[in-house]
Amino acid sequence: MNDKKRLGKGLEALLGAVEKHEAEQPAQSILCVPIEQIEANPFQPRKDVDPQALQALKQSLETHGLLQPILVRPTNRGYQVVVGERRLRAAREAGWKEIPVRIVDFNDQLVFEAALIENLHRTDLNPLEKAQGFAEYCQRYGVTHEELARRLGMDRSTVTNFIRLLDLPPAVQEALRMGQISFGHARALLGLHDPQRQEELCRQIIANGLSVRAVEHLVRQEAESTASPSRPATESQTSSYKTPHVQAIENELRQRLATRVDIRLRGKEKGQIVLHFQNNEDFERLLDLLRR
Repeated sequence: MNDKKRLGKGLEALLGAVEKHEAEQPAQSILCVPIEQIEANPFQPRKDVDPQALQALKQSLETHGLLQPILVRPTNRGYQVVVGERRLRAAREAGWKEIPVRIVDFNDQLVFEAALIENLHRTDLNPLEKAQGFAEYCQRYGVTHEELARRLGMDRSTVTNFIRLLDLPPAVQEALRMGQISFGHARALLGLHDPQRQEELCRQIIANGLSVRAVEHLVRQEAESTASPSRPATESQTSSYKTPHVQAIENELRQRLATRVDIRLRGKEKGQIVLHFQNNEDFERLLDLLRR
């Protein structure tokens, strides 16, 4: 069977051409299986399960029953979950002895793909879990980001952007895993090449509630200041030379406010502090910070 012909269009494509594993129990047949005979999916990208969500699912099973059978594949010891591990856990919590299953004949690679597809659009699967799942799949089966994207029915850039999250420092990854920063924040931090600076800005995001747009703006400013070539100082620039102390204050304010800050000296004890903003949202954010 050519697996490639039936991949890339989601979970239904994976289910469209399964083979029989036993004559008396053809693939895609539905039957009740003792829960104790079903083992977990070793390729499950979800590492954490919300206890409240699991409790809500348990209550739903007790009230309405199981509206959709879980997918399993046969093993030497019984069965293994392909799709529906949370439903299986909830059924165990509810004290069920048996559970309706739909039998499929998937190899390890298809099981991995099915687990990725099932969890891809779930809000409770954090971006780091998706990134780890994508990276593990590519490494295990030696495929490119483009090939994995085709199999999952998504853009190559999406796969790449998730996997790049694994380049962030452990502290930033943990903040992402805990939901303290968003996927957009994490992507913006990748624009910084200094891990220490990435951690510093991550702490600022959490402490000050910086928006993704504000972080993108700050990262862009830092990139531009690093890339711009040094120019000979003009007369006005020379007269307003900034000491290391003034530059340090500028840097501190820039980090606190997440925007460009200029301290312009006008004599020994006079000057201006200029804050830059890009739009109304940025302006309102700065006002809010200054009024605190």
